[in-house]
Amino acid sequence: MAANGVGAAKTNGTAGAAAWPASPSVLVVMPTYNERENLETTVGGVFRHCPQVHVLVVDDNSPDGTGRLADAMAEGDGRVHVLHRREKNGLGPAYLAGFTWALDHGYDVICEMDMDGSHRPRDLARLVALSCREPDVDLVIGSRRVPGGRMENWPWYRDLISRGGSWYARTMLGIRVFDMTAGFRAYHASMLRRIDFADVESGGYVFQIDMTRHVVAAGGVIRELPITFVQRARGVSKMSSAIVVEAMARVTQWGIRRMFI
Repeated sequence: MAANGVGAAKTNGTAGAAAWPASPSVLVVMPTYNERENLETTVGGVFRHCPQVHVLVVDDNSPDGTGRLADAMAEGDGRVHVLHRREKNGLGPAYLAGFTWALDHGYDVICEMDMDGSHRPRDLARLVALSCREPDVDLVIGSRRVPGGRMENWPWYRDLISRGGSWYARTMLGIRVFDMTAGFRAYHASMLRRIDFADVESGGYVFQIDMTRHVVAAGGVIRELPITFVQRARGVSKMSSAIVVEAMARVTQWGIRRMFI
């Protein structure tokens, strides 16, 4: 990849600017598990800054009633949609379910965004604007690790894990994206259609690295946009040691495969 996370030249299969719709339709996919106390605030913030987008809440049968509240919100606002899953089985499968729903419903730009308030809606507006303005950029990443990107109130050990994970993935996979673990993203639907979701192997936060390597393998162009990442104010983080172990194991496996295949 070229400097600053910009991907290699696009292959012939990607739609160019001439094929890009005049007013792209945008969907924000937001997985949830026990995020009832953040749901209305976060979705409300999205609509204040991006009134034209739609939101898909992908709820993993949250015991706290997140899914029921999302259903009530959807009844009152046609921009809100809800996808219910039977159980909690990982961030990756939740996003893939959301991506599949988005492609089936014809959206042009599909975004990832956390429900916990760590991703600011004002930065979502910037991601969406860049994605719609530059249709040749297949993936825009809201990055904490490029000039202008920063974090607020994040524990030092979480920052260390994130920095170390991004460095390790960048080194093992040979991909020059500086925030490999970032979960604040905007994909063009044309790129997601070129990825076989059955080949996406990860369940936890390493899903973001997995998707990045698939975009690169498909010849995609990636741009990192600096954002401010804010520590959640309410609720409990889903990060665990098992998620870190999965990430290390997956990246090591992919790196070794890259060296010998």
